[in-house]
Amino acid sequence: MRRLRGRSPVLLLPGGPITFPDPDEADDEGLLAIGGDLSVPRLLAAYDRGIFPWYDEGVPPLWWSPNPRMVFEPPRAHVSRSLRRVLSQRRFEVTWNREFERVMRECGVREAGTWILPEMIDAYVALHHEGHAFSIEVWDDGALVGGLYGVQRGAFFAAESMFHRKTDASKVALVYATASLFSAGIELMDVQLWTPHLESMGARELPRTEYLRRVRELSQKP
Repeated sequence: MRRLRGRSPVLLLPGGPITFPDPDEADDEGLLAIGGDLSVPRLLAAYDRGIFPWYDEGVPPLWWSPNPRMVFEPPRAHVSRSLRRVLSQRRFEVTWNREFERVMRECGVREAGTWILPEMIDAYVALHHEGHAFSIEVWDDGALVGGLYGVQRGAFFAAESMFHRKTDASKVALVYATASLFSAGIELMDVQLWTPHLESMGARELPRTEYLRRVRELSQKP
């Protein structure tokens, strides 16, 4: 049975103490706190606790930890027969951290609106410059056609968003991202919420209690 009630979200002051409520005390939707800021220390503190910011233009930051969470685990994302053929054609070139800000901006191009607002871009670019956030880019004949970005904390990687401009480009990004991250020692890759696309590639849901336990453990690993 899904939990329908939890504690009310806490109001955070910009520049105030960097604290968050216990995510396990939230309802399944997972809204924990409202306000605060997108400083590097606050963002890192949030990810260490299994929390991420997600909000619309014109409202203060909203901080979430939904239940359950969708994750990938080693060895890599599932590669279907058709995707295996795409990879074998070597049509796409894949790079890391060549165009972090551009990947973010492309992820924010959505017909239904976006949460990747200018202040979010500035905040995550700052994380990137300090070595905490990374992007993967997929290229086709020199054009950026897909990619994803996310935040690393120890042996944990939180993927924030991805995009594609060519068929299969986002799947290629996920396959390369999971293979590269897991071979480098990442033990859990968070992709936040269930979608049929993610499930088809081998992601699974973790109950929030288990997810938070693993994040606490893995974020402290080198």
